[in-house]
Amino acid sequence: MKKILALSIILFLTVQNFTAQSDGVSNIQEFTPSKLLRKGQWDIKGFVSLYTETKERDNEGNRKRRDKRQTFLTNTNEFFVGVSDNSRLNIGLITRAVSFQRGGSNLYDASGAFRLKNDQRNTRAALTALAPSVRFQPFKSISNFSLTSSFFIPVFKDRPSENGFLDASGNPENTPFLDRRSFVWETKFFFDKNFGGNKWQIFTQLDLAYFFGEKQEDADEDENSGERFFNNSVGLPISAFLSYFPSSKSTLFVSGQQFYLIDAGNGVFQDFTQIGIGAKYQLTQSLNIEGGYNRFLRGTNVGIGESINFGLRFLL
Repeated sequence: MKKILALSIILFLTVQNFTAQSDGVSNIQEFTPSKLLRKGQWDIKGFVSLYTETKERDNEGNRKRRDKRQTFLTNTNEFFVGVSDNSRLNIGLITRAVSFQRGGSNLYDASGAFRLKNDQRNTRAALTALAPSVRFQPFKSISNFSLTSSFFIPVFKDRPSENGFLDASGNPENTPFLDRRSFVWETKFFFDKNFGGNKWQIFTQLDLAYFFGEKQEDADEDENSGERFFNNSVGLPISAFLSYFPSSKSTLFVSGQQFYLIDAGNGVFQDFTQIGIGAKYQLTQSLNIEGGYNRFLRGTNVGIGESINFGLRFLL
């Protein structure tokens, strides 16, 4: 945690040194997640999430403690550009990279995932997925409703389910799970509404994702069956954010999400509920910074942990 805080402070001071706050309409309020870009305008986002867990919920929803802490550091980058004269069509690319670490007793230990090690026993790290994407505003008369459709392609190297080592009891060790080895067609629906003299905003998001690819039982010995867990299923996250604007350049928000993974041929069901808090601030007319914290409250067949999130957004 000390390293994360130090990096955040250094980044903030660096940005402040070479940029100056300019006047104009706040892009935090104007360019909500539902708002599309003008032709030739770029939206570049970098988001880092450090998720860590020591507990899980089984198929019956009963809580169990894991033998070792599991931590995932996920970096998601989005690059979108406006391509239509009427500002109703954007195209882009999403990239995802993941670093996994097994072990550690506290959040400071979990920050070791930033070291990006890859020993195949307690650590793994790789660029895991690329997703060509399109954003579209389907109704000209409803400017605060849009959708983003993306096709995720797994690009990280496949590994056997067992890493070739033995644990302390002499049993074969499993290769750590890094990311879903799934092709995913995901469509996100966005809607937001300002109220209270533009001091408040409600933002809602509905995702519909179809995971497909090779089934777990069809994986060969040199392939990781556990990373095919999601294949032949439908993901349905439902999210809501309530934001308050203390000023035109700052936002405080609370969030909630209910996620369902619905069986579409793999015989697996999963769900979880999480809540979060966060803040955004406009450093310059083209640069926003944000941070947040999320906690998983309950779930079925899933880990129950917490995440610390940090992001930058450039509007050019």
